[in-house]
Amino acid sequence: MDKLKKVLSGEDNNSEDNSILSPVLDAATLSWSTRIKGFIICFVIGIFLSLLGSIALFLHKGMAVFAIFYTLGNITSLASTCFLMGPVNQMKKMFASTRIIATILVLSMIVLTLFAALYLKNAGLALLFIILQSVAMTWYSISYIPYARTAVKKTFTECIA
Repeated sequence: MDKLKKVLSGEDNNSEDNSILSPVLDAATLSWSTRIKGFIICFVIGIFLSLLGSIALFLHKGMAVFAIFYTLGNITSLASTCFLMGPVNQMKKMFASTRIIATILVLSMIVLTLFAALYLKNAGLALLFIILQSVAMTWYSISYIPYARTAVKKTFTECIA
């Protein structure tokens, strides 16, 4: 469990930082149990918002309501990972060279979904962007699993060939 904590928090055992900021940074960090609780609460809220959007769609509240709640749910779920490794470390990992394209696709689909739902008020286009948002979010999520993207690529290649 300690190794998991160190990996997620970005701690480095080889470097000792004796700067004046070290006590301030130590006092400003959350405990591991608080991080886990924050992650779970934020993630569950994200799922709840996405489900609320789906319920609104089935209650005929409109595609715009669905798109907004679904997208807010995805954003909240994505933000929940900031509790595990901290917002700065999470941003560094999001924009690392291995997942920069996936991150840009996710953020683009989020913006396009909201644009189609709120500004254009085009239900079909909003639904298309929601589907693409889900695919982009899945691709982004599996980028954190070692060799998962390679396995998915090989699976699709085998299915198509």
